[in-house]
Amino acid sequence: MVKVGIIREGKTPPDERVPFSPKQLVELENKFPDVKVSVQKSDVRRFTDSQFEDLGLNLTPNVEDCDILFGVKEVPILQLIPNKTYFFFSHTIKKQPYNRKLLQAIIEKNITLVDYECLVDQTGKRLVGFGRYAGIVGAYNALLAYGLKSKRYSLKPAYKCFDKNELENELKKVSLPNIKFVLTGRGRVSQGAMEILDKAGIEQVSVHDYLNKSFNHAVYVQLAVTDYNKRLDGEKRDIFDFFENYSEYESDFMRFAAVSDIYIACHFWKEGSPFIFTREDAKKPNFNIELVADISCDIDGPVASTLRPSTIKKPLYGYDAENEKEIDFYSTNAIGVMAVDNLPCELPKDASTDFGEELMNNVIPHLFGDDNQSIIKNATIAQGGKLTERFNYLQIYLEGKE
Repeated sequence: MVKVGIIREGKTPPDERVPFSPKQLVELENKFPDVKVSVQKSDVRRFTDSQFEDLGLNLTPNVEDCDILFGVKEVPILQLIPNKTYFFFSHTIKKQPYNRKLLQAIIEKNITLVDYECLVDQTGKRLVGFGRYAGIVGAYNALLAYGLKSKRYSLKPAYKCFDKNELENELKKVSLPNIKFVLTGRGRVSQGAMEILDKAGIEQVSVHDYLNKSFNHAVYVQLAVTDYNKRLDGEKRDIFDFFENYSEYESDFMRFAAVSDIYIACHFWKEGSPFIFTREDAKKPNFNIELVADISCDIDGPVASTLRPSTIKKPLYGYDAENEKEIDFYSTNAIGVMAVDNLPCELPKDASTDFGEELMNNVIPHLFGDDNQSIIKNATIAQGGKLTERFNYLQIYLEGKE
C-alpha cells in the first residue's frame, strides 16, 4: 500500500489551491487500488475539508505516515517531513537565492523532491502547470483595467468570482470601441488569455491585417517570437533559430506598439534575449499602448513598464514613461500596468481542477506504473541526501558559492 498525502499549504500569504480536486482523488484511489489518500486539514483551501470528507476521503491533522506528499507552493522548511517524497514547485532550478535554504534543508532531511516545473515529455514540453489560468485571469484583469480606466463598464474582480463560469458571465458587461490588443506568446498562458478575449467577443486577426487594416470593432493579434523580433543581419529565419541564437536578434515590437492600445504579455523570456520594449521606446511619440497586462511579470526586464509585481487586491498601478517611475493608475499620462505574479490564485477552484487533470493524465500513470520514459526520474531534483545527476549544476548554488 502506497500512502499519498495532500499537504496543507504553509507559505504566506495563504494559497487556496490544491494539486487535486476531491473527485480526482477518489478517481486516483479507484484507478490504483494500492494507493490510499489522506488529506491534511486546512481552513484556507477553496475546496473545503468537508468536500473531501463527504466523498469518503481520509481527512487528517497530519500526514506524517504518508509516503508521497503533494503540495503546490514551496513547503516552509520547518514543515518539511524527513525521508519523504515531495511534489511541489520548488523555484530552485534557476538558482533562486531566496530558496537556497529550502533546497539545503531538503538535502539534509533526505527528501526526494520532484518539481512540477521539470515534469516534461520527450520533446521537453511541460506536462503540468497553472499557465492556462494565469492567462485566463490576466486577460480578464486587462479588460477589468480598461473598464476602470475608460469608465465604460465595471467588472467584478476575478478573485471575488466563485468560479470561471461567474467570471465569464461578467464578460457580458464588456463594451469596447475599435481598439487593438497585441498578445505575445504561443504557450499555455497565451491560450488561456485568448479564451477570455474570444469570450469577450474580440476578433482575432492576422499579423498582416493587424498592422495594415483599420477595424470598426475590437481586434487582437497573437505574436510568435519571430513576429516581434528580427535578426540583426536582416535575414528571415524560423523560431528555432531565435531560440538558439537570440543574441543575434533585436526587438521589432515597436511596429505593433504604434498601432496597439492594450498589450497582454504571455511570453517566456530568457535572460539575454532582446527586451520587447525599453524605457526609451515607451517615450517615443509613436508608442500608442495605454495599458499593459504583464502576465509574464519579469521585473526590470523585457517590458519596461513592469517596475514591480502588483497584488491580487491591488492589481493596478501607473507607469510614467517620461520620468520612468510609478504613478497613479488613473493619471492622464500613465501607462496602466497590471503585473500580478500569482494570477491563478484568483480562481483557485478551477485552476486546481485543471492542474489535477493534467497530473492525472500525464504524471500519475508514470508514478504508479512504469516510468519507462523517465518522466518522474528526470524531474527529481534531490534523492538520497544529494542532488541527482541531472541537477548537479545546482551544487555550487546549494553551497552558497553562487
